[in-house]
Amino acid sequence: MNFVLPGRTRKLVCFLNKGVSFSLLKHLQIPEPQSYYGPYSTSSSKFPEYEMPSVTWGVIQGRKEKLVSRVIICDYLKSISIIPNELEDLELPSTVEVMRERVEFLQKMGLTVDDINEYPLMLGCSVRKNVIPVLGYLEKVGIPRSRMGEFVKNYPQCLHASVVVELAPVVRFLRGLDVDKQDIGYVLMKYPELLGFKLEGTMSTSVAYLVSIGVNPRDTGPMVTQYPYLLGMRVGTMIKPLVDYLVSLRLPEKIVARMLEKRAYILGYNLEETVKPNVECLLSFGIMKETLASVIAQYPQIMGLPLKAKLSSQQYMFSLKLKIDPDGFARAIEKMPQIVSLSQNVIMKPVNFFLERGVGQDEVARMIVKCPQLVALQVGLLKNSYYYFKSEISRPMEELVEFPEYFTYSLETRIKPRFQRIKSKGIRCSLDWFLNCSDERFEERLHGKLIESESRGPSFCMGGKMEPPGCDALSEDGDESDDEIFYRRTVTL
Repeated sequence: MNFVLPGRTRKLVCFLNKGVSFSLLKHLQIPEPQSYYGPYSTSSSKFPEYEMPSVTWGVIQGRKEKLVSRVIICDYLKSISIIPNELEDLELPSTVEVMRERVEFLQKMGLTVDDINEYPLMLGCSVRKNVIPVLGYLEKVGIPRSRMGEFVKNYPQCLHASVVVELAPVVRFLRGLDVDKQDIGYVLMKYPELLGFKLEGTMSTSVAYLVSIGVNPRDTGPMVTQYPYLLGMRVGTMIKPLVDYLVSLRLPEKIVARMLEKRAYILGYNLEETVKPNVECLLSFGIMKETLASVIAQYPQIMGLPLKAKLSSQQYMFSLKLKIDPDGFARAIEKMPQIVSLSQNVIMKPVNFFLERGVGQDEVARMIVKCPQLVALQVGLLKNSYYYFKSEISRPMEELVEFPEYFTYSLETRIKPRFQRIKSKGIRCSLDWFLNCSDERFEERLHGKLIESESRGPSFCMGGKMEPPGCDALSEDGDESDDEIFYRRTVTL
């Protein structure tokens, strides 16, 4: 039975083992040791052989005994291929049995001898006083027992930590950032070094800076869940330089904040080695400098791709198979930068669909440059829209070539209902006129409340609001800031 003696009694243990009488204890007003067994103990009234409550410090030894025990333990560790060199300054247990217990416990968790050799200081942790409390707490916060060995292998320093002083405050900090309780284990598994951070250090400053540039405080929890490494990033050397560079490309700070809320891993892109070279690469392939902000806002991942190889491959394919020159390729990238990540098989399926229906190679190329979203559409959707155009709308094929955006609208919710409305009114108009506008603007056009020329239709910006030609007075963005208008005119896929 393990029990804990009061401080003064514990100091007298070495004397009790030498036969000190109980009269001395009574003289010092110290209770007899048998009382520590409780009222239901069956132990005899004589003082039992002393047993330490923890394997951390073991039996009290003299200097010579400690040296002998250390030699025996080191020989044992060498016999199982563990290198004890780093344990020279570490207090080891008093007996080899205790060390064997520690090694076997770690091996049962799934750690190998090689794992222990990577961080042999874990052998200095008491199983009962250090390891079991720490593992119990980690399991409680959501780390599965089946993956506990993997966690300890990745961050063995946790075994030295105090649950109350070090681990629990970090978990409370994460909960304070709105990290869901069920995601705590996932976050720690992904970035276990968090348990070693000081709350008043990097973690707090990185979050404070992100909030200062416009990140919604309620979104910091999802951001940390997605990319917990941001809590270990220094503001001055990693986060702020990246944000400042994006702002220098004419990306408003508010837009950068929205990008980070959705894709926090952008913070992990290396500014000097990845982001800046990729921006220079875009410029070298003909992307106009004034469109860089739009390209990045639409597809932030483009900053972290091996971009030169991808652009070279896609440009060659566009030139060889689609007969699109480099300038046309650059214009397509400006409108839909996701093209750089599409496989050639995906791109060719819509292309072949149009070619099989008699659309010329040059017309297909013109359609793709004007509306590159075509190459990402499913062939099934293209078929439905195409057959409706041929059977119901019954217009010349040239109209599709002039307005390829037709295929990007929903057949059931926009094309059919609007066409039926203009047909019932007997209105003859272009596809652009009745499709490329909001529901409110369509009603105004339908009832003759708004007369517009068809010489130039609204500009098409992927996923964004439409921009009527030279009609600022009719803009629906009057109450919005420029940053908000810019963001609403971009898309993130």
